[in-house]
Amino acid sequence: MNYAVILLVKYNKICITLSIILLPMLPSTINHIMFRRLLLSWYKLHQRCLPWRITKDPYKIWLSEVILQQTRVVQGLPYYKRFIAQYPSVIALASSTEQEILRLWQGLGYYSRARNLHCCAQTIVEQYNGIFPTNYRALLMLKGIGPYTAAAIAAVAFKEVVAAVDGNVYRVLARIFGLTYDIGTSQGRKQMHQFATLLVDHTQPDIYSQAIMDFGALQCTPVSPFCTTCVFKNYCIAFYTDRQKVLPVKTNRLHKKARYFDYFILQYKDVIYMKKRVKSDIWKGMYDFYLLENKQRLVVDQMDDPLFYLVKKNHLSIITFEKEERHLLTHQKLFVKFHKIEITPAFLQEAKYLFNQFSLVPFNHAEIETLPKPILIQNFLKKLNGS
Repeated sequence: MNYAVILLVKYNKICITLSIILLPMLPSTINHIMFRRLLLSWYKLHQRCLPWRITKDPYKIWLSEVILQQTRVVQGLPYYKRFIAQYPSVIALASSTEQEILRLWQGLGYYSRARNLHCCAQTIVEQYNGIFPTNYRALLMLKGIGPYTAAAIAAVAFKEVVAAVDGNVYRVLARIFGLTYDIGTSQGRKQMHQFATLLVDHTQPDIYSQAIMDFGALQCTPVSPFCTTCVFKNYCIAFYTDRQKVLPVKTNRLHKKARYFDYFILQYKDVIYMKKRVKSDIWKGMYDFYLLENKQRLVVDQMDDPLFYLVKKNHLSIITFEKEERHLLTHQKLFVKFHKIEITPAFLQEAKYLFNQFSLVPFNHAEIETLPKPILIQNFLKKLNGS
């Protein structure tokens, strides 16, 4: 017999023997009744005191869920309080303007959430007389409300037995039960959701939903989970197999596209010319400066744009801020340079067509403060004004 084959057979026998020896050391899978009991007992001791936890008002629960999408509680809580103070009801929110809502949302990112928030509020007022639908299926029909948000509102506000499954829930269930469903795929997410549905507490789905969210956020954290003090440590498959870092399984990681922005701040005396973004992108409805985008970083002299012809003709200087800003979005990585040009009346006269083409409008400092702006622009303006 070939020696390689003999060695392979011996190696396999050793592996099988070790597996038989180690198998009894692994925990038995916890049943759904014990899982709920341990989870709810943990929640009684560790639940977070949050304003949307002490209400059954679907408006406040919905608002908190939208704000907390892709946002940590510590960052989202001040925004929640400001929104409730300014818009205490869905009717008040619906009667506002998109620009006012975007301005209040400024700094949270993912601005489509704010636009959808406004649109959804208007739908609830116009089609439901300002009263939220009371079940998961009806909530899911509203713009900006996906499966997780619909389930969270239905479970917490109306005690519907439905699973609210977000990243925290994926992580908790995958680790404790050793689930290897790939949540980077629609099939994997569907399987995980089906599993999560089996675990929902039928008598108190509201408390259960909040408990599992908090458990994922506080105990079973993405990095360095607190396994040694965990109520599930005697049952958790990931803990016993040292797979906390690989569960849940997620392929199809997002590849961030690199984009190179050059912003030009056109300033005349105490006003700056800005434009409203109207294209369907994440910053739609917000204000920024004259923008040139290239596939790679270029120096100003290498750029081909009518702006530079007018700058040279009028003997103006372009002041470039040395630091390149980096701004991360969900699917994009922005490399941004800012340039400042002090313009003159002669330049303004010759550049009318350019300003009209890009809808550049003059704003003074006080007016700029009221405009909704991407946080990238807001932070730059603070530096520019020395604040």
